[in-house]
Amino acid sequence: MATTKKTAKKAAKKVTKKAAKPTKKKVAPRARRAAKSAKPKGPPERPGVLELAGKPATIIGNDVVVGQTAPEFTAQANDWSALQGLASTAGKVRVLAAVPSLSTNTCDKETRTFNERAAELGEDIRVMVISTDLPPTQKLWCGNAGVDRVQTVSDHDDMNFGIKYGTYIKERRYHRRAVFVVDRNDKVTYVAYMPVLGVEPNYDEVLAAAKASL
Repeated sequence: MATTKKTAKKAAKKVTKKAAKPTKKKVAPRARRAAKSAKPKGPPERPGVLELAGKPATIIGNDVVVGQTAPEFTAQANDWSALQGLASTAGKVRVLAAVPSLSTNTCDKETRTFNERAAELGEDIRVMVISTDLPPTQKLWCGNAGVDRVQTVSDHDDMNFGIKYGTYIKERRYHRRAVFVVDRNDKVTYVAYMPVLGVEPNYDEVLAAAKASL
């Protein structure tokens, strides 16, 4: 009889322990896949698009192509104020030149050249040079270089332009060299990504594309 009572107690304890344990909910494979797909995806990373110091570099963002609507982007003016690149130049044809840094020889020369050539473009075409230099650095450079026809803007804050236009070099957090022409209706009419950072754009080709977009 005592043995029967002990057995009953043990059985009762087992039942209590089982009841106390939290029940694990089984998640169906389809639900797990749905949860994963619901997570926001970052911009694509594309390794090996170009070489940097003899090594393959990674570009964040997709390339822009002729015919698409140009992505609006946010950048900082020389006084740190935020501006919408396309909205601030609405109704104009824009030449958007992405450069690594104004302090490098090629970028310095490119920006000065666009500034000189801008005189032949007229008021309906605007040239904007986008780099990751800080706004005060850009302002100082423009003053020293006498650049007054080209607008320099900074993408330093969040690389908004670089991601949307496929110029963001992950390993350096600055731009690959590229030039885009956007018409009055915000359509991309010209795209040129330089294969190497030290290569300048074809200025005559860029300006011809800008004039043809009027």
